[in-house]
Amino acid sequence: MRDQNIKKVLLLGSGALKIGEAGEFDYSGSQALKALREEGVKTVLINPNIATVQTSEGVADEIYFLPVQPYFVERVIEKERPDGILLAFGGQTALNCGVELYQSGVLEKYGVKVLGTPVQAIMDTEDRELFVKKLDEIGVKTIKSEACENIAQARRAAAELGYPVILRAAYALGGLGSGFCDNEEELNKLAEKAFSFSPQVLVEKSLKGWKEIEYEVVRDRYDNCITVCNMENFDPLGIHTGESIVIAPSQTLTNSEYHKLRALAIKIIRHIGIVGECNVQYAFDPQSEDYRVIEVNARLSRSSALASKATGYPLAFVAAKLGMGYGLFELKNSVTKTTSAFFEPALDYVVCKIPRWDLSKFRGVDKELGSSMKSVGEVMAIGRNFEEALQKGLRMIGQGMHGFVENKELQIPDIDAALREPTDKRVFVISKAMHLPEYTIDRIHELTKIDKWFLYKLKHIIDIDEQLKKRNINTLDEALLREAKVYGFTDFQIARAIGLEGEISTMHEALLLVRNRRKQLGILPVVKQIDTLAAEYPAQTNYLYVTYSGAASDIQYENDKKSIIVLGSGAYRIGSSVEFDWCGVQALNTIRKEGWRSVMINYNPETVSTDYDMCDRLYFDELTFERVLDIIEFEQPHGVIVSTGGQIPNNLAVYLDEQHVNILGTQAVDIDGAEDRAKFSQMLNELGVNQPEWSALTSMEDIDKFVDRVGFPVLVRPSYVLSGAAMNVCSNREELGRFLQLAANVSEDHPVVVSKFIENAKEIEMDAVARDGEILAYAISEHIEFAGVHSGDATIQFPPQKLYVETVRRIKRISRQIAAALHINGPFNIQYMARDNDILVIECNLRASRSFPFVSKVLKLNLIDLATKVMLGLPVERPHKNLFDLDYVGIKASQFSFNRLQKADPVLGVDMASTGEVGCIGDNSNTALLKAMLSVGHRIPKKTVLLSTGTAKQKAEMLDAAKMLVSHGYQLYATGGTSKYLADNGVENTMVHWPSEPDQQPQALDMLHRHEIDMVVNVPKNLSERELTNGYKIRRAAIDLNVPLITNSRLASAFINAFCTIKLDDIGIKSWAEYK
Repeated sequence: MRDQNIKKVLLLGSGALKIGEAGEFDYSGSQALKALREEGVKTVLINPNIATVQTSEGVADEIYFLPVQPYFVERVIEKERPDGILLAFGGQTALNCGVELYQSGVLEKYGVKVLGTPVQAIMDTEDRELFVKKLDEIGVKTIKSEACENIAQARRAAAELGYPVILRAAYALGGLGSGFCDNEEELNKLAEKAFSFSPQVLVEKSLKGWKEIEYEVVRDRYDNCITVCNMENFDPLGIHTGESIVIAPSQTLTNSEYHKLRALAIKIIRHIGIVGECNVQYAFDPQSEDYRVIEVNARLSRSSALASKATGYPLAFVAAKLGMGYGLFELKNSVTKTTSAFFEPALDYVVCKIPRWDLSKFRGVDKELGSSMKSVGEVMAIGRNFEEALQKGLRMIGQGMHGFVENKELQIPDIDAALREPTDKRVFVISKAMHLPEYTIDRIHELTKIDKWFLYKLKHIIDIDEQLKKRNINTLDEALLREAKVYGFTDFQIARAIGLEGEISTMHEALLLVRNRRKQLGILPVVKQIDTLAAEYPAQTNYLYVTYSGAASDIQYENDKKSIIVLGSGAYRIGSSVEFDWCGVQALNTIRKEGWRSVMINYNPETVSTDYDMCDRLYFDELTFERVLDIIEFEQPHGVIVSTGGQIPNNLAVYLDEQHVNILGTQAVDIDGAEDRAKFSQMLNELGVNQPEWSALTSMEDIDKFVDRVGFPVLVRPSYVLSGAAMNVCSNREELGRFLQLAANVSEDHPVVVSKFIENAKEIEMDAVARDGEILAYAISEHIEFAGVHSGDATIQFPPQKLYVETVRRIKRISRQIAAALHINGPFNIQYMARDNDILVIECNLRASRSFPFVSKVLKLNLIDLATKVMLGLPVERPHKNLFDLDYVGIKASQFSFNRLQKADPVLGVDMASTGEVGCIGDNSNTALLKAMLSVGHRIPKKTVLLSTGTAKQKAEMLDAAKMLVSHGYQLYATGGTSKYLADNGVENTMVHWPSEPDQQPQALDMLHRHEIDMVVNVPKNLSERELTNGYKIRRAAIDLNVPLITNSRLASAFINAFCTIKLDDIGIKSWAEYK
């Protein structure tokens, strides 16, 4: 029975999306809030991430956009007086914050009960020594490790255990500050970094090459336990599980091994006393059946989101109910609706999770994968066999691959080395090696230590591919074509294998040719349900995947033209993340409310849009042209929405339109008119609207001529890209040459676009909804940084605070002209640049943008709801809200994960680098900015600040801020030129030296290493080599030693102004509803 005394519950979210802690906590938090709402419990949520679904209307009763930090949480507890608190649904951030509140006595003081797993059990799993002691009590083996408090202890421990060892920081997320050390020199380097993130560091013996297996286990307070899913890593131990390809259920364990580890997992969580859900990670040696327990996470993790989606067992929902005091036997599985939550799911399909990395976005980053996580998102593919699931997954990550074979040839000088070192491309190296006769399966196994079972399956794909290469379109027989489809080949791969690439002008036509041939032969896909009990009990689910293994579909289609398909946003990546999931979910909600059948296609297991009850039918499948068309042929929908899922659906619009699919909202021809730069530019000229001068060029000579005419700096980019991939500002000839080599690889048949880059210009965004080319509602927001920082990285204020009234009027007029010219129906976004009073259009996206959730929530007007009604053709009234009537300010700040990306230069440019964002609301821009900056991990410096501020203009911009710091009692340190400039202007400071002047004292780097500096402001002048090495060393040291760093003078001034004029205690603790 549930605990009747709990009437109001506080849930801690996880804040901004970062590497190691991403969208999966939006999903688990939303599910928990749903479960509590069903119980009639009042809910209060603290989460500064304004882009998430859980911070939307109708999910929690009160929402606080505040940092998830003990100080703020305590003030919310004091105000709201909740009866209980949930700590397991907001990742490591929420867990650490909860443990701190428990230890400092705050929870006891206000009588707040921790629901679910007790805090002592959390501490037993987080603190390594306690954990080992606890497991020793029941005779369970753990990895030999020693907990150390300082570097000397770490050296001693490593010597005793013998190298190689692995270092881990306790209480850290996703293996932050961890890594392998083969000798003492590597240990010293890594240990210093680890100690700056954590008071305790573990040194343990490395078991590289063992298998890694994971079990998801659920326990209630009556000691009933079930295991929901077990999974195994494709890569052997030595790579963080968030970095590895993961297969569920495990494929290579024998029955006895599976049951042995299952029994152990249950024994462990009973002994620790988990209530709710947790995962147990094992290292397993297949030779000796020996095992070690790596760790137990006493919270919902990334793998529990994966397990929920893989099995259709809603772990977070059940965990929240168990936290309320229910037993498993009292709950129903809310997906199947007929079976009890006490049944263990059984799978008759294979699930494959593949991480998505975006390492190419960072200058100088280390590409090797290890025990610290670097991936920014993940995908999950479902198939009836391993080959199918893996090939689907490799397409879904969106890195330009078409599956395991028939990709562009990789150039690899040393294949042996590439197989030995795990990198983000290793699976494709295996494909290349398997095509060569000298690489046998045994040899590949020796180099990679990947289980031979997987390697044989991969070889099977290669064999089919070799068979296809012997055929052409006329000799391709039905049996081989069917076999290729069953094992996950797309029409594109088949077209390329049978040699159509040379014969037909485009690959798109070639794949349509194969598609028609396939349909003539009657080889068609079927739709299968995720049946969580492997057909042992009749379970109806609306959770589907498409496959070629099977005779008939599990679904009876209505064919009543009442379905609306919404295309999802795919894998989270830099540039397309939870914001688009919010947009998709809002569209689904509106479609259902208006009486249509809502259908979602998406394959990202971290999202709320792929939750079983968000829509009437969910296809957990690819967003490729081929698969989307398959699903449209099954559903026969009224129409398809392509504007809420970011760039992926947007790119399909023209192709779907050619197949006579009804695209709801703005028409494909207009989408193309905005995406194609030449067409868009031509249209702006006809309207008489200014734009930065640009030219599409195909040769170096043309580019040189253009640069001679307009002068440096210039912006270089290829056409059709998402979030500025391979886009760069060049300030001299040498840089231009370097970037053009990169750009040429990105798109062969598209020319490079070079445009004049305008310095010191304001960037302004307009997010709006139009009907038949007439704007119904709009939101104008302004960047704090000048143009040159990608809009996804910039700090944005809304409503704008520092724009001329005339500028606003002109922006509205230009937007009206563009909306009319492109006949916009639905959401769109235009980016502007303003200098003095010149207004230039940078680009226009005919889809929802990254800032839609932020402006919708600050304005309290759901723009996607409005846009969806327009796209459905419903009558809508023009809203009466105006952004200039708001009595408060919202600030959106970006979250960077440079601490995960070893060696990357943490400097911002036109290429997007942030992994997430927060949005905070305040009575004025200073309080809002302070909340936002604290939410993304900045700290208010205690007493010392190091300044080195770029060009003369930037030095002048920072002068007032420097004076303010001194008058508030801060001690300033500054490098050469900056120090002299400050002294000349009467600002007291101490000069420190660059790394390139090693014989001078004091050294800036040494001071950072001694933790004598609380904040670094380092503004690079330009990208010339010397500037980068000097500044780079200081910036990188700040990141590695966990010292807050700002690299933009305007943002630095704003932040300094905010923390000097506002005391923490003056920040109002107001919920979203209280800002009227």
